[in-house]
Amino acid sequence: MDDATPVGWNADPLPRGRHRLPADVVRASQRERLLRAMLALVAENGYHATSVPDVVTRARVSRSAFYQEFDGKLDCFLVLCDERSRGMIEEVLEAAGDFGDRPWQEVIAGGMDAYLRWWRDRPEFARAFLVELPTAPEGLEHRIDLLRPFEDLFAGLARYMRSKDRTARPLPRLAPKLVVRGTTELIAEEVRRGRVATLPDLTADLVDVISVGLGGAPVPSPR
Repeated sequence: MDDATPVGWNADPLPRGRHRLPADVVRASQRERLLRAMLALVAENGYHATSVPDVVTRARVSRSAFYQEFDGKLDCFLVLCDERSRGMIEEVLEAAGDFGDRPWQEVIAGGMDAYLRWWRDRPEFARAFLVELPTAPEGLEHRIDLLRPFEDLFAGLARYMRSKDRTARPLPRLAPKLVVRGTTELIAEEVRRGRVATLPDLTADLVDVISVGLGGAPVPSPR
């Protein structure tokens, strides 16, 4: 199912009238439908143009059910971004893998390719997370916090690079942070311009940017 919906999940509306479904199943179904509705509406209309009445109408869930799960629109949106981004972070870290004796260029390329393909396959969430989240109250700080594991990844990679090349200059303290935030904004601009489907085409260029940002040479690759 698109945009990181849990595999096997059925988010169709529950049967009308009396039914024998357990309360926890009902609540889980309603919660997932609310999150999916929030995602679709934010991707279509933007965060600020989306309202709680819009969400409950799209989800076919009562307003009281919404407030059983979330404090309000912002809480629902931040929960959506938290939950949907977990799979992305896990997948990218797995693609980067253990450094071992692998060339550092291979680590960067594997992680960036997985990262861009993940967003390409989830265009609604790409717009919600990369474009709309920073416009919400506390949203930019929230996105920075969610992407912090990548700062740790790049800091570790920079140490690994220097273990292989003792002549490399010391890494500036802010370099991992600048690499993550800079590449995030470049990708967000592509999404903002409607080019999410071609994000993987940026892999080689972004690998070069990251390599230079961490104090290495650009990766030789055919253009």
